[in-house]
Amino acid sequence: MRCPFCGNEDTQVKDSRPTEDNSAIRRRRFCPSCSARFTTFERVQLRELTVVKSNGQREPFDREKLLRSMKIALRKRPIDADRIDRVVNSMVRQLESSGESEIPSKQIGEKIMEALQTMDQVAYIRYASVYKDFREASDFNEFVEQLAPEASPGM
Repeated sequence: MRCPFCGNEDTQVKDSRPTEDNSAIRRRRFCPSCSARFTTFERVQLRELTVVKSNGQREPFDREKLLRSMKIALRKRPIDADRIDRVVNSMVRQLESSGESEIPSKQIGEKIMEALQTMDQVAYIRYASVYKDFREASDFNEFVEQLAPEASPGM
């Protein structure tokens, strides 16, 4: 593993242990060249996934991008980071075990929406406002009214 600080390719593993949900191995590493310490994570990858964007463009699936979008929606919400990581791990496993190597971005967006709806309503609405591309306040109002049709229209 290359040192992220000095680029040395000869780093040493000082400690290895599984993550809490046993979905990855956490390794503490040491660089003998610059004496830096850093952490790496090793995860099982069942298959190479490609994301097919709505414009037809293809790009490699990036777990970190999915995690980042969930964290942005859940920013300043009372959701534990470990729970977010477990949900992302579950989504990645579902995508990898689907049998498809090309996944439409729309399918990934829908999975994120489903997960956020069960985790936190505010994060769900935040994500939906970007994912569904709200253009006006009326689009936002319509979406919120669909969530709680029994609520009064003057929310």
